[in-house]
Amino acid sequence: MSGLQSRQGMASASGLFSGKRRWVLLVLLAVVALLCWRLFFSGNQARRGRGMDTPPVRVAAALAQDVPHFLNGLGTVLPSSDVLVTSRVDGQLQRLHFKEGQRVKAGDLLAEIDPRPFQAALDQARGTLAKDQAQLDNARKDLARYAKLAQGNFIATQQFETQRALVRQYEGTVEADKAAVDSAALQLSYSRITAPTSGRLGLRNVDEGNMIKASDTSGIVRITEVSPCDVVFTLPESQVPLVVQALRAHEDDVDRRPLPVQAWDREQKRLLDVGGLLSLDNQIDLSTGTVKLKARFPNTEGALYPNQFVNARLQVRVLKNAVTVPTSAVQLGSRGAYVYVAAKNGKGQDAVTVRPVTPGIATDALTVIDKGLEPGEQVVVDGLDRLRDGIEVKITATAETPKAQPAE
Repeated sequence: MSGLQSRQGMASASGLFSGKRRWVLLVLLAVVALLCWRLFFSGNQARRGRGMDTPPVRVAAALAQDVPHFLNGLGTVLPSSDVLVTSRVDGQLQRLHFKEGQRVKAGDLLAEIDPRPFQAALDQARGTLAKDQAQLDNARKDLARYAKLAQGNFIATQQFETQRALVRQYEGTVEADKAAVDSAALQLSYSRITAPTSGRLGLRNVDEGNMIKASDTSGIVRITEVSPCDVVFTLPESQVPLVVQALRAHEDDVDRRPLPVQAWDREQKRLLDVGGLLSLDNQIDLSTGTVKLKARFPNTEGALYPNQFVNARLQVRVLKNAVTVPTSAVQLGSRGAYVYVAAKNGKGQDAVTVRPVTPGIATDALTVIDKGLEPGEQVVVDGLDRLRDGIEVKITATAETPKAQPAE
């Protein structure tokens, strides 16, 4: 009886163990099936994703156009003439004949100093001249009489020579008196202060009634001429050969027009005036490695003001029929500059290829391609981050290559 129970217990345990094994097998089969399904689904999705990986891009056509080559430098506006009006004599400022800020011409009366002391000095000099002139006339008459007497031996020769020496003495005195009269007249004329040059007046430095001296350094008023005006700007020493070459080329120009220079505001958003290069300094500043240049502008609109900071652009040449693209199309890599050129591939689909190029002069919006690109070829300007060589793309828009600034 006990043996029978033992066999029944073993059979029950064996059945229970078999049931657990079946469950384990079922779970393992389910896990393997799930893994296979996920691998198949992800692979299919990846294949579909690769098939749909056509990034959108925006392109622009390379354009052949004339591009002026500008050299940029920071400059300061200076008046073409800057004169401090001062008095040339000491005296009391009697009257001012100008208003601050007005334009004057050379010779216009600006101020008057009390002329009475100078008039008195002139009258005194004239009186002295008249007295000495009368003495000279009398001495000459005596000399004429002495000459006749000396010829007849009625007087000694020594007396005649003494009289002739006296006449010469009076002649010298009269000449000195005439110079004194001229000097006094000149001092009197200095009491009327006139404009030495044309220009615009600044703020006055002295008021009527004050005593002024010729040694005063503050002066009465300052005159500056800003039409025309000058701009002094600097360029790096590396650009000096370009300037010298351009100057030599202009020496052969029939018109002999100066190199064009543009003056832009500090933000380089507004063109203030257009002028011409006057001169190039004869040495380079060792402390900064730059050279100074001076340009003159007509400034008829008054947009340039003394001591104003401007951005100067010197045009040294014009590149004829240069191939240009938007600056955003040019990329830099380990092998140098390149662009993505968009064209149809063998399947008739739009695709891009990497094209090494040699960029030339560039601005924020436009870059000249010296080598590696032909006019009309399309380059990618937007959507560059997902591109690689040979990938198919979807062209969503076509941008226009910016036009170069017209040459002067």
